[in-house]
Amino acid sequence: MPSNPPPPQTLVNSLASLQAPPTRRSIVSWVDAAGEHTVQLQDRTLVGSAAESAIVIADPTVSRLHAEFHFDERGLWVRDLGSRNGTFVENVMVREARIETGSKIRMGGTTLKLGSEMTTEVGPQFWPAHRFGPLVGGSASMRRLFASLARFAATDLSILIQGETGTGKELIARAVHDASPRKQGPFVIVDCAAVPDALFESELFGHVKGAFTSAVAAREGAFEAADGGTVFLDEIGELPIAMQPKLLRVLESRTVRPVGSSEHRRVDVRIVSATHRDLRTMVNAGAFREDLYFRLAGVPILVPPLREHPEDIPLLVETILGRVPPPELLAATANRPWLGNVRELRNFIERARAVGPQQALQMGGQASTPETTTTSQTAEGASAVTSALKSVAFKQSFREFRDAWLEIGEREYLTRLLTQHSRNISGAAREAGLDRTYLHRLVRKHLL
Repeated sequence: MPSNPPPPQTLVNSLASLQAPPTRRSIVSWVDAAGEHTVQLQDRTLVGSAAESAIVIADPTVSRLHAEFHFDERGLWVRDLGSRNGTFVENVMVREARIETGSKIRMGGTTLKLGSEMTTEVGPQFWPAHRFGPLVGGSASMRRLFASLARFAATDLSILIQGETGTGKELIARAVHDASPRKQGPFVIVDCAAVPDALFESELFGHVKGAFTSAVAAREGAFEAADGGTVFLDEIGELPIAMQPKLLRVLESRTVRPVGSSEHRRVDVRIVSATHRDLRTMVNAGAFREDLYFRLAGVPILVPPLREHPEDIPLLVETILGRVPPPELLAATANRPWLGNVRELRNFIERARAVGPQQALQMGGQASTPETTTTSQTAEGASAVTSALKSVAFKQSFREFRDAWLEIGEREYLTRLLTQHSRNISGAAREAGLDRTYLHRLVRKHLL
């Protein structure tokens, strides 16, 4: 890891010299109502009957956003996006499957055949450093991600960042802003999961004095506050369906109308959004507007979970610690699923600083499989809580001891609750009998 990495623009310029040699690329061919087609697959290729899809199939039995082709280190995959009638590989219905040259993939009444061809297409492949702004990673997947971020940061395209909870989506949004021509402008964050439904319009677009009972003064919304810079809409998948057409109008007109005002105000902002949910499956389920999805996903960015690039863990640990980590700490981070990704790794490092690696692992309460909670896991969790309690000093006031014990209990409860619900805040809040906004507050307090 370089101690003094060159500035982003220097590295962006150096990408021009990084070119991939001619190679074989995957293609798909099919025949539909519009004729015969052959398309070369990109890293991620959306397939559907919607005109905005990368592969448009003229077949009414194909869903608007039907499936996606994507590459990873293991090969080429096809994934169904909750289509009406499924995706079939060699006549077997699949949710996701790895495919090879010659495979036949059926979507609706159309069959696509996977082939390959030589291409002389060249272009930037890997970012030439282990850093991009606040982001670190030396693996192939992360350096490809950094190269993509560098290319698209220079544009004004809307970016949709998709990834599991804890993968650093906000840091990515910040890195894009800092590498863009708008870097001198404001960077305004809106956490869509933490805004009460009734206040969304005011939060985004502002309000005038007297617009509603508690509006004792005029308030600037996020879009006006970010004028000349970037608005980051975190957890955009939680945006209420009633707010979606209002946001779409703002994205199309680049004007906002504060609540209670008849005046439209022009804003100059770049939109970066993030979500841990798949908006395309939400589109097919009627929970998210298709036109808004395509407006937000001018550039879709997928962040790999930590388990898919574990070779980056030593570099991440060193970055978090600010020094070379001791061997026992690195050993404790190996072979863990890291369901909470980099966020969970950071929390573990902070605990390990205080109580040591082994006890920090016990306090984490991370089950080996998120889907089930077994008797042995319950026993391990109880043991972890007991160990954590031992770390609380008894030579302090009762109030201080009680607060420390409550913090341990709340953290353990939240960890298990979110694991049981695959980190779905809405489902976890319903089971816990808590308001979703309050649960977000607890998560930020204990797990972020």
